[in-house]
Amino acid sequence: MTDAPKPARRVAVLGAGSWGTTFAKILADAGASVSVWARRPEVAREISESKRNSDYLPGINLPRSIWASERLPEVLDGAEQVYLSVPSQSLRGNLAIVRELIPADSLVVSLMKGVEKGTRFRMSEVILQELRCDPSRVAVASGPNLALEIAQEQPTAAVISSESRDTARTVGMTVTNRYFRAFVNTDVVGTEFGGVLKNLIAVAIGIVDGVGYGENTKASILTRGLAEMTDFAVAFGGRPETLAGLAGLGDLIATSESKLSRNNTAGRLLGQGYTFSEVVKQMSQTAEGLSSVAPILELALAKGVEMPIVSQVAEVLAGTLDPRDIAPHLTTDPVPQGE
Repeated sequence: MTDAPKPARRVAVLGAGSWGTTFAKILADAGASVSVWARRPEVAREISESKRNSDYLPGINLPRSIWASERLPEVLDGAEQVYLSVPSQSLRGNLAIVRELIPADSLVVSLMKGVEKGTRFRMSEVILQELRCDPSRVAVASGPNLALEIAQEQPTAAVISSESRDTARTVGMTVTNRYFRAFVNTDVVGTEFGGVLKNLIAVAIGIVDGVGYGENTKASILTRGLAEMTDFAVAFGGRPETLAGLAGLGDLIATSESKLSRNNTAGRLLGQGYTFSEVVKQMSQTAEGLSSVAPILELALAKGVEMPIVSQVAEVLAGTLDPRDIAPHLTTDPVPQGE
């Protein structure tokens, strides 16, 4: 007599953009039964009926075990794990709507890489405040994860972090499949800030790309950018080894070097002379780095952390610095400094 197969783990993904849809595919390919909340009914219908999301992942076939709806109660009903993939600046409002719908014992996982404007809170902090849940129920996912490459099933690794190692392991096992491997840690601060800060450095790389500077300039910014990221994260309690790993250096390389990166794309447009408002109009999806520059600099100021690269990006966004002047400011210092 053989044991009956275990029922598939029931999980929900809130957000049907490129990353939310890709993560739903990751979960389904790892054996979970996945429901997706899509704000637009036509997107939900296409995911459920055609197993496609042509607006965000053209040409990608989704697993049959994924279905979607614009109705939150049915998407969240019975979910053992809830994955959040909405724009970071709208997270608090969305959580206020779903607070009573998320099952009381479910794990909640942030897929977002941003800092809330005004409050300057990380996404996990917003989740804890709005859901009023124990930190052991909350995890964050980060790493070098460009959605389209993962949707194409190119081998990828990521980090799952939670204050509870058991929670991180549970989520890590839920998302690991033949092309997506999760590593776990308990450094939520370092993991989250790594995901936020690399977006800002990627915008800087995009700017110098758009201007037409070469590999030496980009390598200088990448290297010094990682130092800025590490100094900042450590000042807030993160661990330097986290920033040297997938959630820091790995994510920085992928986001800075790929034309699939929204933040790199936004930077390139800025480097080509477009204004901030023109860039926002041209972008079909949110470049989280643009929203995070101001709150990150406010946090850095409060801790006395110097961030010259991010400060220069802020000046380009404000229109007070010519993009062509960004590299000399970043790679030259009147007083020799230690590396």
